[in-house]
Amino acid sequence: MDTVFIRQLRLPAWIGLYRHEKVAPQTIEIDLEIALSDNRVFKTGKVADTIDYGVVVAHIRALLEKERFGLVENLAERIAELVIRDFNSPHVKVSIAKLGVLKDAKLVGVSIERSRS
Repeated sequence: MDTVFIRQLRLPAWIGLYRHEKVAPQTIEIDLEIALSDNRVFKTGKVADTIDYGVVVAHIRALLEKERFGLVENLAERIAELVIRDFNSPHVKVSIAKLGVLKDAKLVGVSIERSRS
């Protein structure tokens, strides 16, 4: 499977259930692996035949600006749905980490994989 990937994308997000998480956005880190629907881009070399990672980031940024999320799991699910729907990807892996949440851990988060039905 051929994929486009984005690693360590850091964006502000309104996320969390606790009172102290609702007073300000916090930085999250996102990793994505987005499956290409076909291999046309390797023959044509055209950006129109692949998934433009800059456009993917713009869509995620817009989502984070307009919605608040209680759980990291909910945000991961929304990003997976967005990528499959908006970019016609047959499969996506989304990992999201919150930074500095636990004293003894650098990152905590969730990783999910979803396929187009």
